[in-house]
Amino acid sequence: MKLKYLINAKIIDPSQELDIVGGLIIDEKGKIKAIGKEVNKSNIPSKAEVIDVEKNVLIPGLVDMKTFVGEPGYEYKENFRTLSQAALAGGVTSVVSMPNTKPVIDNVSMVDFIIRRGRDKAKINIFPCASLTKNMDGKSMTEFGLLSGKGIIGFTDVTRSVQNTEVMSRIMNYALDIGVLVIQHSEDYELAKNGLIHEGEISTRLGLTGIPSIAEKIIVERDLTLLEEYPCRYHINQISSRKSLEVIKKNKSNGKRFTVGVSVNNLSLNENDIGDFKTFLKVSPPLRSEKDRMSLVNGIKEGLIDVIVSDHKPEDEESKRLPFAQAATGAVGVETLLPLSLELYHNGSLKLKRIIEMLTVNPSKILKIKKGSLKKGFDADICIFDLNKPWVVKANDLKSKSKNTAIEGRKMQGKVLMTFLNGELVFNQK
Repeated sequence: MKLKYLINAKIIDPSQELDIVGGLIIDEKGKIKAIGKEVNKSNIPSKAEVIDVEKNVLIPGLVDMKTFVGEPGYEYKENFRTLSQAALAGGVTSVVSMPNTKPVIDNVSMVDFIIRRGRDKAKINIFPCASLTKNMDGKSMTEFGLLSGKGIIGFTDVTRSVQNTEVMSRIMNYALDIGVLVIQHSEDYELAKNGLIHEGEISTRLGLTGIPSIAEKIIVERDLTLLEEYPCRYHINQISSRKSLEVIKKNKSNGKRFTVGVSVNNLSLNENDIGDFKTFLKVSPPLRSEKDRMSLVNGIKEGLIDVIVSDHKPEDEESKRLPFAQAATGAVGVETLLPLSLELYHNGSLKLKRIIEMLTVNPSKILKIKKGSLKKGFDADICIFDLNKPWVVKANDLKSKSKNTAIEGRKMQGKVLMTFLNGELVFNQK
């Protein structure tokens, strides 16, 4: 690999409190050699490759903490190759893959398969999760110690909560003993059972069974109460409501240590966007009221929410173009994670540095991985984007194998131009 000089860039790296115009050097091993104002066109050796970033924004490659890979069992929805293409087109260089495959990733042989397959087929960094409970049935925990030793980054039942409090207390106690990350989807099954969208005026008007926000709040309250007894590494996968945020604020102010994620869908859309039964906006947790959405944005400002995720869940068109009650839940989003997040900057809701922090260094800290930073010696995983470039989301242009985007036709501002992985240019829109 040739020495590379990326010059004339607006560099933003929250991990180093950097917001400068300067350059970055990538060494022959794909590592970051130097970064700063002193890296410019006046000191470039003749053998080096020079890339003029033209004052576009250069940040660490994004780390997406919630993506679904179709392998094994659902390759017709997504696979490692198509996920990689979509991720790199969105500036995402590292993803946390979910275990709700077929079969479920809950044993050593499945972990070996997913790690080997990801290494051979993926063009991005894959950090796999295993399920919290065997077959994600909420009854008996998986072998955390054994599976984490094989390379599992965290444990989650994805869109299912562990309903049994005794089981959850044992999970948190064991997780505390061995230091693994518990990632919980917060939703009480009985309260959310048969629910399709947020319980409110829209669900009543459409005649659809609603999912009350208290279903989320109850599990958040229960788990944070258990956390007092068993202070393990605990992460709430996604929250969607103002009521949950109130509980989180109270517990964080009391000194409890835990982290919280939110889907970019819940930050950018609300229940009104569902219109007349738009099944591509059927997601979990559901899109809630505008008051809830604004509370989530404020929660980011206040430091109550730590990461933004894409909640990338590919579904084939046949699974989505059904009556609302029968339609599959989920939307693709890894490719549009950054531009959709940038809406919050362009409309004045959030500062650019805060958005980038939630997409890079914060998830890396939670996962305890050496990513999300442009520090010297780190892998040169880099995203370069035009902050103001206008474009329109067209499903057929997306790289994912499935095209079930929730934002078809949406006008965006901000587009990824280049993505580097280990110092190699792996996506180039220019």
